[in-house]
Amino acid sequence: MSLKSSWKKIMLLLAATMALAVGVAACGSSDDDSGDSGDSGDTAAQVQDATLVLDFIPGAVHAGIYEAVQKGYYEDNGINLKIIEPTSTADTLKLIDAGKAEFGIADGIDLATQIVDGREAQGVMAIAQRPPGGLITLEEDGITDPKQLEGETVGVTGVPSDNAILDTIMADAGGSSENVDVVTIGFNGVQSLEAGKVKAFTGFIPADGVQVEADGYKTKNFPLDEYGGPSYPGLVVFSTESKIGEDPDLMQGFVDATVKGYQDALDDPAAAIDSLISQTQGIDKQLATDSFDAWVPLFGPADTFGQFNKENLESLSTFMVDNGLADQPISPDRYATTEFTQPNE
Repeated sequence: MSLKSSWKKIMLLLAATMALAVGVAACGSSDDDSGDSGDSGDTAAQVQDATLVLDFIPGAVHAGIYEAVQKGYYEDNGINLKIIEPTSTADTLKLIDAGKAEFGIADGIDLATQIVDGREAQGVMAIAQRPPGGLITLEEDGITDPKQLEGETVGVTGVPSDNAILDTIMADAGGSSENVDVVTIGFNGVQSLEAGKVKAFTGFIPADGVQVEADGYKTKNFPLDEYGGPSYPGLVVFSTESKIGEDPDLMQGFVDATVKGYQDALDDPAAAIDSLISQTQGIDKQLATDSFDAWVPLFGPADTFGQFNKENLESLSTFMVDNGLADQPISPDRYATTEFTQPNE
């Protein structure tokens, strides 16, 4: 066989092979094709890992989040959400600031303090529209007015905002915290009150107050926003300005899923509590149910859940400045973005 003839056969063989490959590729890209490998690749590319750090151990206030997990709302929005609990409230703030997690939950004042300290923290949605904090007393002690706490012992956690809460409530009642024996008791308010070591303590009424009631003691509570304090978002989901700017789709997906979870929880609290219990450990069902009921008035209407109210944020800023917690006002736009929720008009 001549060299020319052999070369011609080789070229013909190559041409046939290329034609076959093109034909197979064309079939694979037809409109009718729905191969599993292509779909699974697209799905994997759309799912994004994200971490949420709670403000404390899982509790009734988080039921809407666990409901959203149970029903797959985060997955529907392309998010594989990991929920972790901090060893302390300060850990949540530190983890977000260090970029170790995408989302955190914090008390509204704690978030403001982060901003005052020059950190990048910024709210993306509100969980509670009103502050849960206030003074908690035992009904049997006969304290019907905060002014009666003058001359008595009141416990605070040691967080600066606790003193501001005590000062505000006492002043609104016509008294003064200077006439109160203030002691630092950390987060042992419930035990200290029940043991008679204090006549009152600063705490979260829907959580600490409900726990005292569950232990068999009737309480008389004095909520901050009913005694001279502002109605500000009590619990806020936050991230950082950098992360918000870098990944708005993640922020929007998280907010949408979370809002939907809480709307379901408000519609069917029992189911949401079941979702919470099934994904956590050590939660008493009756206590969680009672606590969720106490949180409901602070959540606000289901159809506006998650929104930030500009006037309330301005009130919080004034409260911070007036009580020496901030040197200058914090603008509502700096405190939180309304990009992912419908703002109140």
